[in-house]
Amino acid sequence: MTTDAAGEPDALDDATDGDASTGTTDGPADATDDATDDAEAPVSKKRDEGGERKHLPVWQESILLLAVALVLAVVIKTFFVQAFYIPSESMEPGLIKNDRILVQKVSYWFGGGPARGDVIVFEDPGGWLQGNEPAPTGLANLLSKVGLYPTGGHLVKRVVGTEGDVIECCDEEGRILVNGEPIDESDYIAERHGKCAAVFQGQCDWSVGPIPEGKLFVLGDNRMSSADSRFHMCGPDVETCAESPWVDADLVVGKVFSLVWPRARWTWVSNPGAFDGVPDDPPTVD
Repeated sequence: MTTDAAGEPDALDDATDGDASTGTTDGPADATDDATDDAEAPVSKKRDEGGERKHLPVWQESILLLAVALVLAVVIKTFFVQAFYIPSESMEPGLIKNDRILVQKVSYWFGGGPARGDVIVFEDPGGWLQGNEPAPTGLANLLSKVGLYPTGGHLVKRVVGTEGDVIECCDEEGRILVNGEPIDESDYIAERHGKCAAVFQGQCDWSVGPIPEGKLFVLGDNRMSSADSRFHMCGPDVETCAESPWVDADLVVGKVFSLVWPRARWTWVSNPGAFDGVPDDPPTVD
């Protein structure tokens, strides 16, 4: 009996070892791990499904990008920048016929207007355009509608007088006067401009103004080949003048700021400052 009593603990140890070896003790933990894995599997699957993005076909993406580009081009043309070309020799030597230029519209926002010395593009006031300019066709016509191709049908001149100014021609040196101030235009006008800087009907003795409200007086830089405001003045012998030398400020598209083509002649176009010393009002006549 003593021997049997002493063996009972050994029997218990064997039973315990047997349970351990058969994994009876680890069984519940393994079941928990399996349950956790099963629970995480759907979550991972959902994450994978949620992370997938449907992509448009290439042709649909191309159409979408083209539509966005066209809308941006129209917005830029309407409010910011537009391309034009020079239609004649009237702005030489700075701008030559068929040059491509860019016109910005921001400067004249919020009530601002063209200043003396600005080179502007404006719509025809009525009968100023000479000859028929060929209209773009095909793809060029389509691109011109959205501002991606230079357009014609406009005029390019330099502002010489604004509202209230009096323009006179000319002093002893052949310079025009604005509000009594002679203007040195040698930096931009063509050298061969006649016997004075603004010949009108062969004469260098004329005056015009004061310029009405909302109007401009413009001249081409190539004074011997420019149908500008002088071309639409009436001579001293005309009793009833049906012509008008003024350009309505509302017809101004914008200010030329860059010559972009030909590439070899690329340059910025800015106000030369020749009119900086002009007084706001013409001199009083006693």
